[in-house]
Amino acid sequence: MILKTERAASIISAASNSDISSKTKKSSLLEVPDVQFSFDSSKRSRKHITASCYSLDQLDTVPSSAEEIQIMKMLEEHEYLEKVELTNQTNAIITEEKSETGRVKRSVFYTYAKSLGLVSTILVFFFGFCGEGFLIGSRMWLAKWSSDTNITVPERDLYLIVYSVIGVSQGIFIWMENLLLAWCSVKASKALHDNLLESTLRCPMSFFETTPMGRIVNRFSKDIHTIDEMIPNSFKSFISTFMTMIGTIFVISYSTPVFLAVLLPIALTYFFTQRFYVATSRQLKRIESVKRSPIYNHFFESINGASTIRAFGYKDKFIEENIRKVDIDQSAWFPALCSNRWLAMRIELCGNFITFFAALFCIIRRGEISPGIAGLSISYALQVTQTLNWLVRMTSELETNIIAVERVKEYIDTPNEASWQINETKPDSSWPQSGEVEFTDYSLRYREGLDLVLKDICYKVKPNEKVGIVGRTGAGKSSLTLALFRIIEASGGNIIIDGIDISKLGLKDLRSKLTIIPQDPVLFSGTLRFNLDPFNAYSDADIWRILEVSNLKTFVGGLAEQLEYEVIESGDNLSVGQRQLICLGRALLRKTKILILDEATAAVDMETDALIQETIRREFQDSTILTIAHRLNTIIDYDRILVLSAGEVAEFDTPQNLLDDKSSMFHIMAKDAGLTG
Repeated sequence: MILKTERAASIISAASNSDISSKTKKSSLLEVPDVQFSFDSSKRSRKHITASCYSLDQLDTVPSSAEEIQIMKMLEEHEYLEKVELTNQTNAIITEEKSETGRVKRSVFYTYAKSLGLVSTILVFFFGFCGEGFLIGSRMWLAKWSSDTNITVPERDLYLIVYSVIGVSQGIFIWMENLLLAWCSVKASKALHDNLLESTLRCPMSFFETTPMGRIVNRFSKDIHTIDEMIPNSFKSFISTFMTMIGTIFVISYSTPVFLAVLLPIALTYFFTQRFYVATSRQLKRIESVKRSPIYNHFFESINGASTIRAFGYKDKFIEENIRKVDIDQSAWFPALCSNRWLAMRIELCGNFITFFAALFCIIRRGEISPGIAGLSISYALQVTQTLNWLVRMTSELETNIIAVERVKEYIDTPNEASWQINETKPDSSWPQSGEVEFTDYSLRYREGLDLVLKDICYKVKPNEKVGIVGRTGAGKSSLTLALFRIIEASGGNIIIDGIDISKLGLKDLRSKLTIIPQDPVLFSGTLRFNLDPFNAYSDADIWRILEVSNLKTFVGGLAEQLEYEVIESGDNLSVGQRQLICLGRALLRKTKILILDEATAAVDMETDALIQETIRREFQDSTILTIAHRLNTIIDYDRILVLSAGEVAEFDTPQNLLDDKSSMFHIMAKDAGLTG
């Protein structure tokens, strides 16, 4: 009771000492200055209450006064405003997935036709037209044959020969159409997938920072599946149905030319019905495609955080969230079914009109046309309803499925990194010879619209010099690594390595000449040999020598498979230290003139750290080393120390000079680490 009263007292005091009207302050915590509050509860004496920050989680008691209720409402509003701000900040980084509206652009159809091959596309239509032509010809020949009642044996043989030739020709053209379409479809799918993969792998890092993984997987899974299987089937059915429709109109018009008079209004009705339906179906498909990505995102998050979800007992909540996202994705299906029923009624009406007028005109001209031709005309008219219905569905399905090409094309057209190779500026194979690195007024920002993370950096690293890079969190240490590899392009200034501006080089020529041992060891699914030498450029003898240098020979030699030992995804069947030593071995194999260590030993124990540092000092003594240090003792014997602060060079001198200057930032950090008095 006393504790509750004191809490209420502190809240009321906070209200009296705070400007309650400032409700737009975006913080869920209410700062309360030190106050004294006197009360007469249970005959207690004056209590001194040291105020602190109160949050909604701390107000777990039932409010006992109007003032306390007012404070709690204010805290709730502050917390809500903060959540809104965080949401806006998040949306600024990861925006809502874009969805096109309106008709699919011609460029999308051209992209797919180009992938098929323009000549091949024309040939597919030509073979389909010829196949349908021979089909109509065979039926008209049968109609003529059935109308001829008095035929001789030679005439019968002629009918049989012509009918056989027409049938064989029809089969040949249909076979050529299907074969060519199948071959072109595989070719188109492979071309689009390869372009998508190449474009995605060449995207800048800002793309992956602003694009959830689910969206990328969505393109490579469902959209590519649609291009693989659904579009070729839709395309084939569209060609077949379209040719059948042309044949139907030709046969009816040939039998009863007056039918052309009523064809135009029926065609206009059909056309507007089809366009109205296709627009709806197309947009519903776009909605369904966009709403599928969050399912992948949520699934990846759930898999990656499975242990945390189970630990906090949130399994059911994540299952419900997944079901909710699936429901949202499926919400476009019911409108699609309704639109299908709407279409069927109107197409049935158009088909019935065609059947009615075809039969009517045959009756009117019953004395002028042969029974066989009249029967052929009416039989075609009877199936026109199904043909019309199927044609609209195939037209809609083709335009709906082509959205997959539209979505793939969006990622193919995403801006990529700089050129992989530039022949005009390609350096010598021996570059860099000395390993001199110079930053000149270098500035860097992660994305357009963000603040600079490196500001006018100027320093020069001499050949074979060992430089340690230190600074508080967020000082810009790792950004220097991104700058050297041009993971992010410069916003100003340049970096010179052995007299060559790296911004003029192709990315392959630059990155192949630098070696990095990252903080998080990167291993791939495959053999141990593949992880050490992914390009198969070195012999087994070289690899075993490097394993001995990196103190892995005993471990690898004790494995039954040795170099063929299978490393699972991310190297989870190895310890962190072993993974880091494998990365060290990979760097030792390449042994370039410039080595970058990005807090390479931050996640390993002290013994492994000392082992790695000793190996690096011994094997890279003739190389330039830039080390982003997590433990200051690992760089205390380096040639010089670069201290960064807020993206700027704060200090750059020898370790001894910086330690002697008691006002230097490095001295303060060393003192905090217990390296100096």
